[in-house]
Amino acid sequence: MVTHTFYLVRHGLKEQAIGDVPLTAEGIRQAQAVARILAPMPTDLIVTSPLRRARQTADCIAARIQAPLMEDVRLRERANWGDLPGQTLEQFVEMWDRCTRDPDYAPPVGDSARQAGMRFAECLNELGAVSAASSDDDRNIVIVTHGGLITDLLVHLFSEDELNVWHDAFIAKQSQLVPECSITRLIHDNGRYRLSDFASVSHLS
Repeated sequence: MVTHTFYLVRHGLKEQAIGDVPLTAEGIRQAQAVARILAPMPTDLIVTSPLRRARQTADCIAARIQAPLMEDVRLRERANWGDLPGQTLEQFVEMWDRCTRDPDYAPPVGDSARQAGMRFAECLNELGAVSAASSDDDRNIVIVTHGGLITDLLVHLFSEDELNVWHDAFIAKQSQLVPECSITRLIHDNGRYRLSDFASVSHLS
């Protein structure tokens, strides 16, 4: 049985503006710190959200570890400020918070939290199946995505009790739990996922 270890990396600090914004200088430094910590590890593939802040983070990692890099739209955030014309930041935050409280709420733009978690899980399952078919060796795959999508995935995969081991009231506080360029380690073996590290930022110290 091939074991897949997925390193879920949130993008670096982004510019505070509407639309598909880039990283700040600090965000680039954070991405380079992720690249340094991952460099000694054999990496089979890097997969990134197509949004600019994630792609820039992934580019920094790929430049250091020389692994193949691809985009997957399923790694996009559940919604991005600027997707809905005329939406203010306050309206976007209100929409986001409602999606978090009610995972089945279908916002006027983007996906519900449940839909977002399901598409991320579908992406991981597909990546695991493809890589398992090509090799009998254990695989390491780096996923560069967004904080909200990481918690949407975890809420989809694990029970509330399992998540509360990592943080009290995980589901209620999920929007605050994944800092920029943190690393969450998710392992898939024997047909099951297990969470071995959550939102680690020790490499940024």
